[in-house]
Amino acid sequence: MLKLYGFCVSNYYNMVKLALLEKGLPFEEVPFYPGTSPEALAISPRGKVPVLGVEQGFINETSVILEYLEQSQKGTPLLSSDPFERAQALALAKEIELYIELPARACYPAAFFGMSVPEAIQEKTKAELLLGFASLGRHGKFAPYVAGDSLSIADLYFLYSVPMACAVAQKLLDIDLLAKMPAARALLERLEQNLHVQRIAKDKNAAMPAFLQMIASKK
Repeated sequence: MLKLYGFCVSNYYNMVKLALLEKGLPFEEVPFYPGTSPEALAISPRGKVPVLGVEQGFINETSVILEYLEQSQKGTPLLSSDPFERAQALALAKEIELYIELPARACYPAAFFGMSVPEAIQEKTKAELLLGFASLGRHGKFAPYVAGDSLSIADLYFLYSVPMACAVAQKLLDIDLLAKMPAARALLERLEQNLHVQRIAKDKNAAMPAFLQMIASKK
């Protein structure tokens, strides 16, 4: 059986978890937090999550895990068989990660954990998020899904990166990043009705108190 290493609060972990659920693949969840102990690094070379345990060993990096599942496992496909459409979905996923997820992540400490982030970093995040959402608006189809008429890997990144970025922008920058993107807002509402997404949200909420306690202990 496939083993998913990580923790339920991680958005990257939840991307892979949703892929496994949508594809109908049996898997076991193994609690695993980022770390630099020899035991952690034996599982994840950089000590990060998620990691997928397979018969041959461990696979790290979310994008690689998702493509591995698509190429090696049966179940509902999350990428088109058409090479061009497949490339478009993967490009959208990469754009969301590079131009939305990563800029927003720089401000997570201030937005979610009561820590301070220098003003210069906040200004950089603002500029990059505005550019990132403009790019998403140009490239995304939202018909009704990000890359077309079916759920794809692009939607996994969209679902677990865009709301976090929107929260950062709203809390720290007083900006509604989806104000001019009604189709994107509608897709978020649609995805929230997905039973697998609801299961993941429930698991995340249950794990959140312990996670916040751990974060507080490290301040």
